Amino acid sequence: MEAFQTASDVFFVLMGAIMVLAMHAGFAFLEVGTVRKKNQVNALVKIIVDFAVSTIAYFFIGYAVAYGVTFFSNANVLRGAELVNGQHAFASSGFDLVKFFFLLTFAAAIPAIISGGIAERAKFWPQLIATAVLVGVFYPLFEGIVWNGNFGIQNAITNIFGAPFHDFAGSIVVHAVGGWIALGAVIHLGVRKGRYTKTGGLVGIPPSNIPFLALGSWVLCVGWFGFNVMSAQSVSGITGLVAVNSLMAMVGGILTALIAGRNDPGFVHNGALAGLVAVCAGSDVMHPIGALITGGLAGFLFVWAFEKCQAKWKIDDVLGVWPLHGMCGLMGGIACGVFGLSALGGVGGVSFGAQLVGSIGGAAYAAIAGFVVYGVLKNTIGIRLDSEAEYYGADLSIHKITAYPEDDVKAS
Repeated sequence: MEAFQTASDVFFVLMGAIMVLAMHAGFAFLEVGTVRKKNQVNALVKIIVDFAVSTIAYFFIGYAVAYGVTFFSNANVLRGAELVNGQHAFASSGFDLVKFFFLLTFAAAIPAIISGGIAERAKFWPQLIATAVLVGVFYPLFEGIVWNGNFGIQNAITNIFGAPFHDFAGSIVVHAVGGWIALGAVIHLGVRKGRYTKTGGLVGIPPSNIPFLALGSWVLCVGWFGFNVMSAQSVSGITGLVAVNSLMAMVGGILTALIAGRNDPGFVHNGALAGLVAVCAGSDVMHPIGALITGGLAGFLFVWAFEKCQAKWKIDDVLGVWPLHGMCGLMGGIACGVFGLSALGGVGGVSFGAQLVGSIGGAAYAAIAGFVVYGVLKNTIGIRLDSEAEYYGADLSIHKITAYPEDDVKAS
């Protein structure tokens, strides 16, 4: 029976890892549909190569930083599980390995998030260096604090507020961290050529392909139920509350983004993602009505913040990843301390003070990391394409081919 339980957990977490892996296709097509045609190939290549670099960085460095588990030793054997009858426990089930795979897909979401903000003018290789550093060091440092209790910070928060900082599926650990790191990258890069007039007026750059944008959103939405539900990491920990709360937050985000965005399809499809980002932290403790409100607030927040970034603050965040992941993630982490309270129909066991401190602390840490990492790269090897390369597009400048090469032949 115990063997069956272990095998069930392995299969459960493996399916979660595969669903979150599929979300990276969603990130890719969301970016492909948003950027101009001359940058579509670059979007696709960035996401898949970032995932490869993330895997190497997290396997050799990041997972050990977060959880103290390494995959090699002086004896050249795997570590992280007990020896059973002279054989390594990994040999019987591999649960620790699929757990690594699952958590890797979360870690790899950090560069996938950043990719959308820096699109159309970022150099390719410096971004891969940033990916390795962020996934190998900066992300797992915070991940380990929240999800593994490293450095005693969770204990200190519990002693002060009566409950630890609660982030079930990563509103702060993944989304806010990715979004606030992206803010530093976007600001260091500067705005795209032609985005603003000489007098500061905004020049509209419409999405290149609404169907691709919508496809990316749908793939992310479906995969998100693996992202959230499988965060239980065991069959015995499954709760339908997480699934229903994710659903309610998603539809709440869609509806408020529809209204606030005045029927704009880009806002509608990103509104779904805003709601899902915000509910990650409290999806296991909120009442479904609380999740609906959280998602609705996130959909409105995304539209408002995206428009402010582009028109007023002159932050040229192409996909709006700081508003979507950074600001909605921050709001969701705090909302967990409100709608997760038993007084508001939640499961309880959370504290508003703990959520406020943990959420703001995570955002501040990520913002500092983003400004430092991209600032160092900017002042050493450079992070932005030159004017000519940006004019012709990242596809031709970096990859020597466009998304529609047959059309290019006909045009010539």
